[in-house]
Amino acid sequence: MLSHRLLPSISFLKSNGHIAPGSPHPLGATWDGRGTNFALFSANATKVELCLFDTDGRREGQRVTVPERTDDVWHVYLSHVSPGQLYGYRVHGPYAPEAGHRFNCNKLLIDPYSKRLGGHFVWNDAHFGYRTGSKHADLSFDKRDNARSMYKSVVVDTAHSWGHSRRPRTSWEETIIYEAHVKGLTKLRDDIPEGIRGTFRGLSEPGMVAHLRRLGVTAIELLPIHAFVDDRYLLDRNLRNYWGYNTLSFFAPEARYAQGDVVNDFRSTVAVLHDARIEVILDVVYNHTCEGNQLGPTLCYRGIDNASYYWLHPEDARYYDDFTGTGNSLKLAHPRVLQMAMDSLRHWVETYHIDGFRFDLASTLGRGPSFDRNAPFFAAVQQDPVLANAKMIAEPWDLGLGGYQVGGFPTGWSEWNDVYRKTVRRFWRGEGNLIGDLAHAMTASAAQFQHDGRGPRASINHVTVHDGFTLFDLYSYDSKHNEANGEENRDGSDDNVSANCGIEGATDDTNILAMRRRLRANQLATLFLAQGVPLLLAGDEVGNSQSGNNNAYCQDDEIGWVDWSKTGSDDDMTDLVGRLTGMRRRFPQLRPHRWVEGKKADGSYDVKWLTPSGGEMTEQDWNFPDGRFLSYILAAPGKDGEPLFIMLNGADEPVEIAFPEWPDIRQWQCVLDTSNGHPNAPAGKPGESWSAQARTVLAFAGLQ
Repeated sequence: MLSHRLLPSISFLKSNGHIAPGSPHPLGATWDGRGTNFALFSANATKVELCLFDTDGRREGQRVTVPERTDDVWHVYLSHVSPGQLYGYRVHGPYAPEAGHRFNCNKLLIDPYSKRLGGHFVWNDAHFGYRTGSKHADLSFDKRDNARSMYKSVVVDTAHSWGHSRRPRTSWEETIIYEAHVKGLTKLRDDIPEGIRGTFRGLSEPGMVAHLRRLGVTAIELLPIHAFVDDRYLLDRNLRNYWGYNTLSFFAPEARYAQGDVVNDFRSTVAVLHDARIEVILDVVYNHTCEGNQLGPTLCYRGIDNASYYWLHPEDARYYDDFTGTGNSLKLAHPRVLQMAMDSLRHWVETYHIDGFRFDLASTLGRGPSFDRNAPFFAAVQQDPVLANAKMIAEPWDLGLGGYQVGGFPTGWSEWNDVYRKTVRRFWRGEGNLIGDLAHAMTASAAQFQHDGRGPRASINHVTVHDGFTLFDLYSYDSKHNEANGEENRDGSDDNVSANCGIEGATDDTNILAMRRRLRANQLATLFLAQGVPLLLAGDEVGNSQSGNNNAYCQDDEIGWVDWSKTGSDDDMTDLVGRLTGMRRRFPQLRPHRWVEGKKADGSYDVKWLTPSGGEMTEQDWNFPDGRFLSYILAAPGKDGEPLFIMLNGADEPVEIAFPEWPDIRQWQCVLDTSNGHPNAPAGKPGESWSAQARTVLAFAGLQ
């Protein structure tokens, strides 16, 4: 390894043929066709050095002192640097953890605006700014050079022709989301060439695209693809950070998902999905970074300007305010950190044509340090013309005080609705006294979201997501089984609202298997019949199981990958999902622009809640303590449209029902029956009686 003293250094007291002061804008490395401008923000640094490396990132060939500083941005222009150049920074300044400063010029740092990462990252103690094992912990200082085992930033040319590719521009009301992991979705699919399974290109293979089209989904939401690092403690246990919620760079795509050039691989994948009318939404993590708490490594932000990038404890700046449970929280209240997040979002929209973002632990984005729905980040998003058509989805909570904010986000945002999830899980587990809550959940949770001009699409309804049981496991396990994670089953939630139907885990009992299939079908039907935006977890349609693991964040193996082996079996509900998404297209009242009111001023109904006998529900009916049956009619928005009569029977026994009266309707045609997968009551006239089977969802279209 080359020492600091042996490296060639250039001091910019004057410009020469290759070197000029450059510009403070834009931040990052920008190639203009003739040379590259470098610009790095650091308010508290005393000196910045730009380091240039050879093509494999192992040898530092030149170290350049950056002389120009404008409004806390250090900048220089190098005419001899072109795309493909590997580089990093060494940032000088005080190492004073008690004051919030952790500068260490011995540590090579990536550019926060890196568009691609090169070289190799190998965990070792040199990545820490302090001497690991010292009795003074992070108050000590480490002088080792980490460059040889550290990632390098790469100068890239982002110019690209998208040809005839067009963004789908799917309206919120038409949106149906499919949440998936890039690798896990295709790693075990036999219809994809083995060499590209688990990669970006695997997502755009004909077999995968055909499956998404068959399901009827309109958007695929990808777990984090921003460049991230595997936690050292996981590697020590032969595990990986599979999910990727450990961001190192907010601008660079993760190279492990590429077969060739990662930038081109991902762009071409997005183009193919767009051609199939499928939008691409990214799960993004602007709430924290991979650098952890005060004992974490120094890889980027900590070494560039710790006091600016992170929320520090107000009484002792040595420690971090941790709203996320990861050790640190990004301080988006700082103008330059906010700028980085906004520049990152625009980069993904402009460079990769991304259609939307799901923000992990989004309450942290609005902290100052308490949550504020008018925080600078939300205001910046709302006014940004580049992001005007991008879908914004919040995971509306974090771990800090007041972090649970379901319904608390501004106009224009949609949110993961765990009120819906908890309610439908409890209902189909067989709990009583929930029909009021269920009615609320089926009509987009107005109590949470009907304010400030927000519409039903604000509610992202979901039964399962990556975090928790799969749908198959929800009805196969009463308890989590996370032993493979190496934490003695202590990790993951204990509140799963699940039911094993009589036996924990796998069984050959035909009655139990039939009940599990019925409950899965009921949850899928409930999800797609509910107003709001449905989100389906990848693999739930084919009975994917994680063997009871409800926290597979570190399982980059058969536990975490989607198992497609049940395709075509009794557990395969792909056809059911396709029928349900078809129903959403057929019945516009399932995807409304406006909230339902019940009985309107003109005496008509947009929703009418019914008793089993077909009459309108009274307050006494709503308060029936053991109620496990809900039925209602959703009116069509137009005079000639079809009303939809929906019944959800969560009871353990059949319920006798009467087909209701409705203006101009002479017959109710069954369009969905989860009791056997096919309609078993082809039609019923108003006033006629019929028996709704136990634990069943039914839907009927009104015919004139």
